[in-house]
Amino acid sequence: MTLHLNCARSLALPVVAAAILGMSACSSNARTGSPITTSATSAATATAATAATATTPATVAPTTANTSPSTAGADPLDIVVNSAVVPPATSIDATLRTADGRERTYHVYVPAAVTTATTPVPLLVALHGGTGWGKQFELNSGFDGLAEANGFVVVYPDGIGVGTDGTQLRTWNGGACCGPAVKQQVDDVGFIRQLIAVLESQYNIDRSRVFAAGHSNGGILAYRLACELSDQIVAIGVQSSAMEVTGCAPDLPVSAIHIHGSADQNVPIGGGIGPNAISGVAFNPPIDGATTLAAVDGCPAAPTVSTSPANADLDITTWSPCTDGSDVEFVEVAGASHAWMGHTAGGSGKVGAPYADLDSSLVIWNFLSQHARG
Repeated sequence: MTLHLNCARSLALPVVAAAILGMSACSSNARTGSPITTSATSAATATAATAATATTPATVAPTTANTSPSTAGADPLDIVVNSAVVPPATSIDATLRTADGRERTYHVYVPAAVTTATTPVPLLVALHGGTGWGKQFELNSGFDGLAEANGFVVVYPDGIGVGTDGTQLRTWNGGACCGPAVKQQVDDVGFIRQLIAVLESQYNIDRSRVFAAGHSNGGILAYRLACELSDQIVAIGVQSSAMEVTGCAPDLPVSAIHIHGSADQNVPIGGGIGPNAISGVAFNPPIDGATTLAAVDGCPAAPTVSTSPANADLDITTWSPCTDGSDVEFVEVAGASHAWMGHTAGGSGKVGAPYADLDSSLVIWNFLSQHARG
């Protein structure tokens, strides 16, 4: 699939800034408006996707959530959702003023079919990595194409930045990380709560299917949302992240899938300070976030561990069944770096080359879409 997209602004960030927590910046061809080829399917469905054509957006119906628990040890490449299509529209830029007096910005993509849908649709809050921004993650992740194909609304909020206009090196307050957002004790949980309420007032959102996805620092915030905003967030999907809050005690169970590369040099698979990171944070071992949620979700103490039959690089640890049909998965990808997997738009020498044989956006949406709160 070829996407003709441009970055929202030029990349004036120093290369070293990309290392703070895996900003997947726009690549040079994106800055010049050249086509960017991005993976729309997982390795298991790549052959079939080659022959597939994009569906007409006006005829796409929202996917129906499977509210039954996922099968323990399920292969993340067993894709049941529609592959991404070329989005026919662009996101809408908007602002809101939070209770702490800050003017926060966000970008929302609404598929053509959703504007006239009478059935409530899911909402995905997509959180960029440290030093990135919403429009950058919109380009890098390709969630717009998945939203168009599967009938959900996706919003890309912006973290708190630095510089004279506050738009550089944006970060989130995920607890122990990261940057200006932590130093200023920004209430990003309150921001996301308010943002969800605004979108629910504007669109026909299914409150039983509100999800969060994040890369790196964005995933760290997604973990915090699972712990502190469980009355709103039903499930999360993260890549290259860690849980950096203590005392996680959600009021309701929150399902989660965490994808992590064994060769991540920014948030190391074993925890600690990554050799390519500048945040100075000694990260918790990434799998600890999954084990923490599994414990508070009432999952079995002993997970199921398997290797994907479709891709031997994937070792999958699954806790299931858990309370109220929730479940937790941790997918370790052998040899994968910090860069958002399956997408070539972005990345730098500081985050490594994107792993090509797994599309994180597709796998995350596939997991999230199968979870609804009863």
